[in-house]
Amino acid sequence: MSHVQPSPLLRNALLADGLLGVSTGLLLVLASHWLVDFLEVPRLLLVASALMLLPLGGLLFWLSRQPELHRLAVWAVITLNSLWVIESVMLLVLGWVAPNIFGYAFIIGQALIVALLAELQWFGLRQSRAVVA
Repeated sequence: MSHVQPSPLLRNALLADGLLGVSTGLLLVLASHWLVDFLEVPRLLLVASALMLLPLGGLLFWLSRQPELHRLAVWAVITLNSLWVIESVMLLVLGWVAPNIFGYAFIIGQALIVALLAELQWFGLRQSRAVVA
């Protein structure tokens, strides 16, 4: 019962998460100089985020293509996404960054998308069939 055959919802949610992670990571790396001024967030935050998103996005893309997944791997993805959302909110609420209105919109917008992906992954996991050994 520890492995599942991913439902289409889970597979697509992992794929979307992976593709969005890689594309956002590339955007943050390639346009970090411009985004620092446009969003008024520290460059280090953008680059550190990109360095996490690029390999994670690749891993999620790979997971989305596997015929079977370990339940704990899916729960790890859901947990990481949830932590990303919490940390994004904490950046703003605790004043760790002081972005302009565009920075607020970017941080809140990406947090909402990641929260949606985590929820879709959770529902997709519930729809997945257990693999009988």
